[in-house]
Amino acid sequence: MDNVCEEEVFSSIFTNTSKTVYNSIYYKYGNAEKAYDAVQEAFLKLWENCSKVSPEKAKSYVYTVANNLYLNVLKAEKVRLKYADRQQDTSHESPEFLMEEAQYREKYEKALAALPENQRTTFLLNRIDGKKYAEIAEMEGVSVKAIEKRMHLALKSLREKIAGI
Repeated sequence: MDNVCEEEVFSSIFTNTSKTVYNSIYYKYGNAEKAYDAVQEAFLKLWENCSKVSPEKAKSYVYTVANNLYLNVLKAEKVRLKYADRQQDTSHESPEFLMEEAQYREKYEKALAALPENQRTTFLLNRIDGKKYAEIAEMEGVSVKAIEKRMHLALKSLREKIAGI
Protein backbone atom coordinates (compact mmCIF):
# COMPACT_ATOMS: atom_id res chain seq x y z
CA MET A 1 0.00 0.00 0.00
CA ASP A 2 1.31 3.44 -0.94
CA ASN A 3 2.14 5.79 1.90
CA VAL A 4 2.13 9.60 1.67
CA CYS A 5 5.33 9.57 3.77
CA GLU A 6 7.18 7.99 0.83
CA GLU A 7 8.94 10.75 -1.06
CA GLU A 8 7.81 9.51 -4.50
CA VAL A 9 4.16 9.33 -3.44
CA PHE A 10 4.27 12.77 -1.81
CA SER A 11 6.02 14.23 -4.85
CA SER A 12 3.40 12.74 -7.15
CA ILE A 13 0.57 14.17 -5.04
CA PHE A 14 2.25 17.58 -5.07
CA THR A 15 2.81 17.50 -8.83
CA ASN A 16 -0.72 16.37 -9.61
CA THR A 17 -2.66 18.60 -7.23
CA SER A 18 -0.75 21.76 -6.28
CA LYS A 19 -1.73 23.80 -9.37
CA THR A 20 -5.40 22.90 -9.08
CA VAL A 21 -5.52 23.64 -5.37
CA TYR A 22 -3.68 26.92 -5.94
CA ASN A 23 -6.09 27.97 -8.72
CA SER A 24 -9.09 27.08 -6.62
CA ILE A 25 -7.87 29.19 -3.69
CA TYR A 26 -6.87 32.02 -6.03
CA TYR A 27 -10.24 32.03 -7.81
CA LYS A 28 -12.06 32.08 -4.51
CA TYR A 29 -10.11 34.87 -2.90
CA GLY A 30 -8.25 36.70 -5.65
CA ASN A 31 -4.81 37.01 -4.07
CA ALA A 32 -2.07 35.07 -5.84
CA GLU A 33 0.64 35.50 -3.23
CA LYS A 34 -1.56 34.47 -0.31
CA ALA A 35 -2.99 31.55 -2.28
CA TYR A 36 0.54 30.35 -3.05
CA ASP A 37 1.51 30.64 0.62
CA ALA A 38 -1.61 28.74 1.73
CA VAL A 39 -0.91 25.90 -0.72
CA GLN A 40 2.74 25.66 0.36
CA GLU A 41 1.72 25.60 4.01
CA ALA A 42 -0.95 22.97 3.29
CA PHE A 43 1.61 20.67 1.69
CA LEU A 44 3.92 21.21 4.64
CA LYS A 45 1.07 20.13 6.95
CA LEU A 46 0.42 17.11 4.70
CA TRP A 47 4.08 16.12 5.06
CA GLU A 48 3.94 16.60 8.84
CA ASN A 49 0.80 14.42 8.99
CA CYS A 50 1.72 12.02 6.18
CA SER A 51 1.20 8.91 8.31
CA LYS A 52 -2.39 9.98 9.10
CA VAL A 53 -3.53 10.75 5.53
CA SER A 54 -4.08 8.12 2.85
CA PRO A 55 -2.97 8.93 -0.72
CA GLU A 56 -6.63 8.78 -1.83
CA LYS A 57 -7.57 11.51 0.68
CA ALA A 58 -4.46 13.67 0.18
CA LYS A 59 -5.93 15.99 -2.47
CA SER A 60 -9.01 16.68 -0.38
CA TYR A 61 -6.85 17.12 2.73
CA VAL A 62 -4.55 19.66 1.03
CA TYR A 63 -7.49 21.58 -0.42
CA THR A 64 -9.26 21.76 2.95
CA VAL A 65 -6.13 22.80 4.82
CA ALA A 66 -5.21 25.44 2.21
CA ASN A 67 -8.72 26.83 2.25
CA ASN A 68 -8.79 26.99 6.05
CA LEU A 69 -5.34 28.58 6.19
CA TYR A 70 -6.42 31.21 3.71
CA LEU A 71 -9.57 31.95 5.68
CA ASN A 72 -7.44 32.41 8.78
CA VAL A 73 -5.19 34.85 6.93
CA LEU A 74 -8.11 36.76 5.45
CA LYS A 75 -10.16 37.33 8.57
CA ALA A 76 -11.66 40.78 8.01
CA GLU A 77 -9.98 41.62 4.69
CA LYS A 78 -12.30 42.63 1.93
CA VAL A 79 -11.94 40.19 -0.92
CA ARG A 80 -12.08 40.91 -4.58
CA LEU A 81 -11.08 38.92 -7.60
CA LYS A 82 -8.06 40.24 -9.48
CA TYR A 83 -7.00 39.48 -12.98
CA ALA A 84 -3.55 39.83 -14.38
CA ASP A 85 -3.49 42.36 -17.17
CA ARG A 86 -2.68 40.62 -20.38
CA GLN A 87 -0.58 42.67 -22.71
CA GLN A 88 -1.97 42.46 -26.20
CA ASP A 89 -0.85 44.02 -29.42
CA THR A 90 -3.88 46.14 -30.21
CA SER A 91 -2.30 48.51 -32.73
CA HIS A 92 -4.29 46.98 -35.59
CA GLU A 93 -7.67 47.20 -33.82
CA SER A 94 -10.07 50.06 -34.38
CA PRO A 95 -10.72 52.46 -31.49
CA GLU A 96 -14.40 51.41 -31.54
CA PHE A 97 -13.45 47.75 -31.18
CA LEU A 98 -11.05 48.51 -28.33
CA MET A 99 -13.71 50.56 -26.53
CA GLU A 100 -16.33 47.82 -26.95
CA GLU A 101 -13.83 45.20 -25.76
CA ALA A 102 -13.01 47.25 -22.66
CA GLN A 103 -16.70 47.76 -21.90
CA TYR A 104 -17.40 44.06 -22.37
CA ARG A 105 -14.46 43.08 -20.13
CA GLU A 106 -15.66 45.48 -17.45
CA LYS A 107 -19.21 44.06 -17.64
CA TYR A 108 -17.84 40.52 -17.52
CA GLU A 109 -15.60 41.21 -14.50
CA LYS A 110 -18.43 42.93 -12.63
CA ALA A 111 -20.83 40.09 -13.42
CA LEU A 112 -18.24 37.51 -12.35
CA ALA A 113 -17.42 39.38 -9.14
CA ALA A 114 -21.15 39.61 -8.36
CA LEU A 115 -21.55 35.82 -8.42
CA PRO A 116 -21.63 34.05 -5.07
CA GLU A 117 -18.18 32.67 -4.23
CA ASN A 118 -19.12 29.02 -4.79
CA GLN A 119 -20.62 29.74 -8.24
CA ARG A 120 -17.65 31.89 -9.29
CA THR A 121 -15.17 29.24 -8.17
CA THR A 122 -17.06 26.47 -9.95
CA PHE A 123 -17.37 28.54 -13.13
CA LEU A 124 -13.67 29.46 -13.23
CA LEU A 125 -12.43 25.97 -12.38
CA ASN A 126 -14.58 24.53 -15.15
CA ARG A 127 -14.16 27.17 -17.85
CA ILE A 128 -10.62 28.40 -17.19
CA ASP A 129 -8.91 25.28 -15.80
CA GLY A 130 -11.04 22.78 -17.72
CA LYS A 131 -11.87 20.79 -14.60
CA LYS A 132 -14.71 18.30 -14.83
CA TYR A 133 -17.68 18.59 -12.51
CA ALA A 134 -16.62 15.44 -10.62
CA GLU A 135 -13.17 16.92 -9.92
CA ILE A 136 -14.68 20.17 -8.68
CA ALA A 137 -17.19 18.28 -6.53
CA GLU A 138 -14.35 16.32 -4.91
CA MET A 139 -12.37 19.50 -4.22
CA GLU A 140 -15.37 21.32 -2.79
CA GLY A 141 -16.64 18.32 -0.84
CA VAL A 142 -20.09 18.40 -2.45
CA SER A 143 -22.03 16.25 -4.90
CA VAL A 144 -21.74 16.50 -8.67
CA LYS A 145 -25.41 17.58 -8.69
CA ALA A 146 -24.50 20.55 -6.47
CA ILE A 147 -21.75 21.54 -8.91
CA GLU A 148 -24.17 21.22 -11.84
CA LYS A 149 -26.61 23.49 -10.01
CA ARG A 150 -23.88 26.04 -9.22
CA MET A 151 -22.77 26.09 -12.86
CA HIS A 152 -26.35 26.46 -14.08
CA LEU A 153 -26.97 29.38 -11.73
CA ALA A 154 -23.63 31.01 -12.62
CA LEU A 155 -24.32 30.79 -16.36
CA LYS A 156 -27.88 32.03 -15.90
CA SER A 157 -26.67 35.03 -13.90
CA LEU A 158 -23.90 35.83 -16.37
CA ARG A 159 -26.29 35.60 -19.31
CA GLU A 160 -28.69 37.99 -17.62
CA LYS A 161 -25.95 40.53 -16.93
CA ILE A 162 -24.04 40.20 -20.22
CA ALA A 163 -25.64 39.66 -23.59
CA GLY A 164 -23.81 37.21 -25.85
CA ILE A 165 -22.24 34.77 -23.41
